[in-house]
Amino acid sequence: MKAATADILIPAYHPGAEMEELLKRLKKQTYPIERIYIINTDEKGWNPRWQEIDSRILVTHISKKEFDHGGTRKMAAEKSEADYMIFMTQDAMPADTRLVEHLIKAFEQPGVKAAYARQLPREDCRLAERYTRSFNYPAKSFCKGKEDLPRLGIKTYFCSNVCAAYEKKAYQELGGFIDRAIFNEDMIFAGTLIQKGYQVAYVSEARVIHSHNYNCMQQYRRNFDLGVSQKEHPEIFEGIRSEGEGMRLVLSTVKYLIRKGKPYLVPGVFLQSVFKYLGYFCGRHYENLPGKFLLWSTMNKEYWKK
Repeated sequence: MKAATADILIPAYHPGAEMEELLKRLKKQTYPIERIYIINTDEKGWNPRWQEIDSRILVTHISKKEFDHGGTRKMAAEKSEADYMIFMTQDAMPADTRLVEHLIKAFEQPGVKAAYARQLPREDCRLAERYTRSFNYPAKSFCKGKEDLPRLGIKTYFCSNVCAAYEKKAYQELGGFIDRAIFNEDMIFAGTLIQKGYQVAYVSEARVIHSHNYNCMQQYRRNFDLGVSQKEHPEIFEGIRSEGEGMRLVLSTVKYLIRKGKPYLVPGVFLQSVFKYLGYFCGRHYENLPGKFLLWSTMNKEYWKK
């Protein structure tokens, strides 16, 4: 029987040296990749030499004004004819040559229509964020379905397009990513899958190196956009428990830092948590905010101009 086909799809913005490294690592994957589709929003910053790394690379240039977290990925999906589509970001580095292989294998499990990878911290990752990686991306794989909502709450819908694979047939059946999304297009689609009775797999063996050292304002803005996305999609998020998971992470991180003999890092965790919550709260109530404050709060100013 012919092996299932897989494409890689990457939205890119101001790509740099990390793009070259990513493409080199994708070329070495054990599972055969059909095409690597890149939707790039900075044509001047694109280096044509990168396309020489692999003949399977196809690049489409769009303007920054045209970019949308959902719409741009939907555009990429329309180009793909593969059985499985693996969405990645330009700063997610495959940790080994079996990333694609492990993601595709997850679809052998009954009902699985989406699968996302484990994210490992970069070398420069701060200690608290390093722990957050291990909290959100544990060493053990699992599958999630509708039956897990009472236990996991909003985490049931968690899926990250930093590196996530989708079965093309199910993707088309459910209409794909939403055309317009400020953020969170992956969880919105994963939530739709789960509500339809399908499963989402977390694949710990599929590993990418990806982390950020966000400051307080970056955390505020990221969580503001998260709050907006949840407010705009009550069909997915209404009535789903969410805040409790954040508190559990904070308390778990504090205990970890104390165990590690780093109690002086605890105030920073609480401060970042305050900014996260404020951002999320403001995002959930964005309709009541004055325009200037709203634009100051968001990571994605272009979204509000459309």
